[in-house]
Amino acid sequence: MPSSSLSAPLVIPRPLANRLMRLYDYPHPLKPGVIIRGYDRPHAVRTARMCAAVATRLGHPSERVRSYQIACLLHDLGRAGLDRRLFGKIWSWAKQHHIPTRPREWRAVHLNTKYGRETEAFLSLYRRELETAGVTMDRWAVEQVEMRLGYARRLARRLRAVRPAMHEWGIAWAPWMQRVMLYYYYPERLASAQPWVKQLAEILVACEQFEAYSNRQRGRDYYAREKETLAEAFAYLGTLSGEGILSEDVVQALRRLAGEGTFDSILEEARGCPLSKAERQYLRGLVSGGA
Repeated sequence: MPSSSLSAPLVIPRPLANRLMRLYDYPHPLKPGVIIRGYDRPHAVRTARMCAAVATRLGHPSERVRSYQIACLLHDLGRAGLDRRLFGKIWSWAKQHHIPTRPREWRAVHLNTKYGRETEAFLSLYRRELETAGVTMDRWAVEQVEMRLGYARRLARRLRAVRPAMHEWGIAWAPWMQRVMLYYYYPERLASAQPWVKQLAEILVACEQFEAYSNRQRGRDYYAREKETLAEAFAYLGTLSGEGILSEDVVQALRRLAGEGTFDSILEEARGCPLSKAERQYLRGLVSGGA
């Protein structure tokens, strides 16, 4: 049965969620017999719990929310096999050199890059510099680049690989589920989507980023961040809203649920420690208008 002891619980059975999380495990291509355990598993579960809560608050029907939570659980599947040391070294270097790390940001700077070829463009420009910085740009390192700049392509490969297993588990996979998973990196792909699909995509981006800004391990490994603050998390959601990525309805639904305490336990899991009194006051102020 789905968990009912938590705020924002899973709406699918926990055994199914556990099976889905195992899809993040990946055989190491350079070390036979070694399995890279999915790095993003806890983040994916927390994000999926929040997403279902926000989608329900916004009136999406329960059957749709169940399918949606499955997509949310797998939203980082394109990064299965993420090598924390290597991935971090490449993208920390890129950040230090002010190099775009997402497809839409890359194309905004490099206007001549062919759509879908952002990974190749990055490598053509920076392979030698990365080698000089001590990164051996072999096939495995190229995959770490593709996990960000070629995310749609890598996600599609991983989904093709795991679809037979999901079919055996009784999961009916619909095209909209993959489109929702790609929205953060490829918002243009949902320009003509039905409004409910677009809203679910926005919810995933909002919840995923809210969790990421509260995730202590992810902050250290991905962003070289030393401290997590709720104000910064909501400020970034505001930035995404200003860019047209998030709608006001989605941001306000997330704010109200956070203010009501629905996500307190999720935030504490992401932090690895209890929320401070000041943080709880900040969250409660989201409802009263004090934040």
